[in-house]
Amino acid sequence: MQVRLLPPANWDGPTNMAADEVMLESAILGIPGLRFYTWSAPTVSLGYFQPASVRDRQEGLASLSYVRRATGGATLVHHHELTYAMALPPGSAWQPRGVSWICRMHEIIAAALSTWHIAGQIVGCEEEKKLSDVVCFMHHTPGDLVVRGHKVAGSAQRKSRGALLQHGGILLRRSPYTPMLPGISDLAAVDLDADQVRLAIENAFVARTKWPLEPATWAECEMQRMRQLAQEKYSAKAWNLKR
Repeated sequence: MQVRLLPPANWDGPTNMAADEVMLESAILGIPGLRFYTWSAPTVSLGYFQPASVRDRQEGLASLSYVRRATGGATLVHHHELTYAMALPPGSAWQPRGVSWICRMHEIIAAALSTWHIAGQIVGCEEEKKLSDVVCFMHHTPGDLVVRGHKVAGSAQRKSRGALLQHGGILLRRSPYTPMLPGISDLAAVDLDADQVRLAIENAFVARTKWPLEPATWAECEMQRMRQLAQEKYSAKAWNLKR
């Protein structure tokens, strides 16, 4: 069992969300994948079930580009962040019964952060906290990764025909758009960039799962599908303003 490792990318919101959906479609066909990415401009992403009007409830968010995710959860501001997406095929070999992949991936991220002697804790089921009704990183939900009491990684999922898409943000440093949310570098007084964190997570992923990562590029048919989804779905008002 091996997982293809797609190239790091710095794309806009519609393209990033289209790429994640293409990963899910490939996982349905039995092709697992992992990728890491950043955002070409500060972007708000809305959870699938959220009304678009939530952007107006948090000062400063309405002026940013935005996109609706295919996954649930609350609003995210993607700025000084590394985002990951993982897609796993159907079946217990990839998705063992009773195993939370949100917890498992956050444990992998915590192991990666231990490279710099940063201690992360996974929020337990009895510890759910909601400090804001809009911004996701103000919620502490089961499985979240916390450093010094502050959430630094959270994830969301979508399943289709048994395949799993999971993606999540890793806060590297504080954004002026969400000054109440410190990132890893702020909390640990270590200046980390996206590439350093990405490489550490890749190493921890292999060590924890025993699944080799195979560097790969997108197939041409995937690129075509990505462009189609970015334009026709994730850039469209019919999708982004559907609620």
